Amino acid sequence: MDSGTVSGIVTVVFIVVFIGIVWWAYSRGNKQRFEDAGKLPFSEDDTPDKQGDKQ
Repeated sequence: MDSGTVSGIVTVVFIVVFIGIVWWAYSRGNKQRFEDAGKLPFSEDDTPDKQGDKQ
């Protein structure tokens, strides 16, 4: 195998992996999970303040 063949195989593998990741990210089953994770920074924190934190 020459370098062109290896380069072509690697390119095809990366394209397939990319399409798999995009399919996984946009699948309906993950929508609620991603929405919940996106709202996480805006949720209230109920943990007590760290010692030394001043408000």
